[in-house]
Amino acid sequence: MNSVVLLSSGLDSTVNLYEALEKSEVRLAITFDYGQRAAAREVARAREMTSRLNIPHKVIELAWFRDFTKTSLVDRSQDVPTSAVEIDNLKASFETAKAVWVPNRNGIFLNIGAAFAESLGAKWLVPGFNAEEAATFPDNSQAYLEVATKAFGFSTGNQVEVKCFTTAMDKTQIVARGKELGVPFELIWTCYFGEEKPCGQCESCRRFQRALQANG
Repeated sequence: MNSVVLLSSGLDSTVNLYEALEKSEVRLAITFDYGQRAAAREVARAREMTSRLNIPHKVIELAWFRDFTKTSLVDRSQDVPTSAVEIDNLKASFETAKAVWVPNRNGIFLNIGAAFAESLGAKWLVPGFNAEEAATFPDNSQAYLEVATKAFGFSTGNQVEVKCFTTAMDKTQIVARGKELGVPFELIWTCYFGEEKPCGQCESCRRFQRALQANG
């Protein structure tokens, strides 16, 4: 089985990359730069990771995202939620999620990835989804994965399948699986910001920290 992996260098996509290496031949890893604050950090970590693993890596720039989204991840005049983040409060999480929501982001990423997968003869397209964030980001859900696969049955000649190994897992379970796979956690970049060090306060940082602590 051949695969193409969508690699942001975050926890979910990194663990899925290592899982894909166990179960397939990874033909390509793709990292998207859509003008997000952490783009440079994500790209650098993804490059180092794929270089270590000797996997072809491609960075795709999507600067036109700024034309349709005012998300705080792209628009520097907007504040990324930090102090208001309550990862165990679903109602609060719905509110903070609005600030970092990007319209159809995963839809765009998956469609681009599927085109590369078909061109490379890869059956699997592997993103990083998880059950924990699917509660507030529906494009992380198993239901979305299944619908996308159904659509690619029509739009790709080799019927590309969206294959994610972590859709039923929360972050703690994903870290545990990453430890089993030998994932280099020091290369993971989860922070919404692109500073020298992770902020430790944004939702993504907090979920990652909690998962790490739960795994010792």
